[in-house]
Amino acid sequence: MHHVSIRTADIHRAIAFYEQLGFTVIERFTAGITLACWLEGLGGRVELIQVPEPRAAADAFSDEHYTGYYHLSFDLTRQTPSLPGWLTALRQRFDRADIPPLTVLLEPQQQQIGPQVYEVAFIADADGLPLEFIRRLGDEQ
Repeated sequence: MHHVSIRTADIHRAIAFYEQLGFTVIERFTAGITLACWLEGLGGRVELIQVPEPRAAADAFSDEHYTGYYHLSFDLTRQTPSLPGWLTALRQRFDRADIPPLTVLLEPQQQQIGPQVYEVAFIADADGLPLEFIRRLGDEQ
């Protein structure tokens, strides 16, 4: 996959959010009459596009009847030895930054998918879109 595209109400706020996750702006451009950029980090690329007259996004995380794209998922298996520790450090970065506080949708918990056991957590991005962070723990015996 080349990139994932996210429409945002405020591109500068969204860039500041994704920079706290470790993303770096690699290209700024315009898309029609609006601002856009590509960011790289956590093994992927995100495109942000500012919406000139934004409406609130659907609550994809909590609305059990919502259909459509649900979330982006980032595999942190190689980036951290502990998802709870990573989330604690992320909270501290957000507390020190001059941006809105981090919204955690789901604290880290274990989930088994097939033979694999994962740590899984969800946070909301700057526009409230759910982001999942997973870390493989190992095979179920």
